Amino acid sequence: MNRTQTRTKWLAGIALASASALVITGCSNTAPEPESGEGTNTERPADVDLTLQLGSLLPSTGSLSFLGAPMEAGVQLAVSQINEADAGIQVELTSEDEGDLDNKAYETSITNLQSAGVTAMVGAASSSVTKLILDGNAGSGILTVSPSNTSADFTGINPLYFRTAPSDNLQGEVLGNQVAEDGHKTLGIIYQNDPYGTGLFEAIKATFESTGGEVVADASYNQGDGQFNAQVQTIAAANPDAVAIVSYDQFATIAPLLGNAGVDTGALYLVDGNLKDWPDLGVSLEGSKGTRAGAELPDDFIDQLNEVWTAEGNEPIDALTYSAEAYDATILIALAALQAVSVEGEDIAGAMQQVSGGSGEGEKCTSFAECAEIINGGGTIDYDGYSGEVTFNDDNDPEGAAIGVYEFDADNVHSRIK
Repeated sequence: MNRTQTRTKWLAGIALASASALVITGCSNTAPEPESGEGTNTERPADVDLTLQLGSLLPSTGSLSFLGAPMEAGVQLAVSQINEADAGIQVELTSEDEGDLDNKAYETSITNLQSAGVTAMVGAASSSVTKLILDGNAGSGILTVSPSNTSADFTGINPLYFRTAPSDNLQGEVLGNQVAEDGHKTLGIIYQNDPYGTGLFEAIKATFESTGGEVVADASYNQGDGQFNAQVQTIAAANPDAVAIVSYDQFATIAPLLGNAGVDTGALYLVDGNLKDWPDLGVSLEGSKGTRAGAELPDDFIDQLNEVWTAEGNEPIDALTYSAEAYDATILIALAALQAVSVEGEDIAGAMQQVSGGSGEGEKCTSFAECAEIINGGGTIDYDGYSGEVTFNDDNDPEGAAIGVYEFDADNVHSRIK
């Protein structure tokens, strides 16, 4: 499936549903409807049969397009497993292109998703895009769960908003400490002027300076800018030991400019928005490092991602950033709907903390089928996923998270070092 096509539908395993089952879009007619936010029923019907209209708003074009494939593959893998489990809920997925602030694909896409009747959505990937669509989604009763929004501004922002990625405060702390651990005393920072970039900039700066280091120069740019000579000159003039670059694919232009200005491109520090292999960059990144959220992924999960992604004619995925977070977001939405016996956004939101183990109770489970069996049996669950424990706190943020540190080799290929 080519994600540049709009409004693609994904419905796997529907043939497993009983022909005599009553498919509804709200609560089963054999059970009382849960109050919004209640999240569970004291008695569960024996014939729960829900159909969830789920949307995904992830980038297949624009400056974050390299992240779109792994996240969309994570969503599709989760949907296929949910539907194959035949555990009382089926998911119909409508996928749309997020684009970015430059091409504004999200403007048409969000209208399409709302017109399709989605009540829950995975996305957007960009913090800036989410800020633009969140109020409209909430006003329409749509639950929004982002796998990659990291801006600290989103903590507790709306009862209908959750995220499976940790705040930039955590990633910035890890990166700032790593720069110090590597023996650097001075740091320059180039960052994009948006909620994502400014949040990471502030966290990196505060952490690095708390270790005794000094940020000797910083320079920002706006999304959509194509020229970065002024920012590079500002950094190069300060002659820092290392340079942190908080960007998306603008890194492809910024890094060579830094090299031409005499900056050591083996002492660059990248973040999740630009951390990928850069074999054709034109300068060596050997020794440079970067950070991104997420636990180390097992081979079987990676194999399953590629199986579902390439089955529709797509190229194999070569970057896995936020794939697990997108997968877990989808699984948690479906489990919360099953727990609430409802596919309405507010009801699902009311059960999200519970199914993640945020109540401090629940039986540990690690797959949709296993968790659904417990829920359908009247039990309480604590879902742990591929991205980590994903326990939502009262601000709808995941408590704790794994942040990986990666290093580039002579071929500009990155690998996890801790």
